[in-house]
Amino acid sequence: MSLVCHNRRQFFRKVGGAVALGASAPLLINNAHASMNMDTSVKRLALYNRHTGERAEGVFWANGTYQNDVIKSFEKNLRDHRQNEVAAMDRRLFQFLHKIQQRLVTDKEIHIISGYRSPKTNAMLAGRSNGVAKKSFHMKGQAIDFAIPGIDLALIRDTAKSLKLGGVGYYPNSGFVHIDTAWVRSW
Repeated sequence: MSLVCHNRRQFFRKVGGAVALGASAPLLINNAHASMNMDTSVKRLALYNRHTGERAEGVFWANGTYQNDVIKSFEKNLRDHRQNEVAAMDRRLFQFLHKIQQRLVTDKEIHIISGYRSPKTNAMLAGRSNGVAKKSFHMKGQAIDFAIPGIDLALIRDTAKSLKLGGVGYYPNSGFVHIDTAWVRSW
């Protein structure tokens, strides 16, 4: 007996029948409860790439599934603009950004400073600055540097750190916060 229920009345009708089944009722009720707790949320992001002037927005998660067309548009937006290379991004980054926005109670457009970096671009940037890691998570599609206009960078940093979803770097002089999907740490 399937207990995927689309409304309350249907749930009670099925559970009522399950109670008549005796010993199997608790199992059926637990299954019904589990199906009602499935992630049916809709998650949306709007990205603006400061280097290219391009925007990408849309629902990237709906009914427990990533929306591949939207993910592809995000990956294009996050590409290495110097080499024009697109790479697969760790999808957990989009979840991380979304959770930051939820905690900040905002749906403002996220300004991207850096997403994917090719090894060539990363080497060039590392040669110019001590602040660029030679084995950056940007090269693995696991990091994003961003800001949200109108929201204090320290508040974004503190919010990201409180989520404990990965690394968080704070670059107030450069005007961005770094997040990545590696181990939890901050600097």
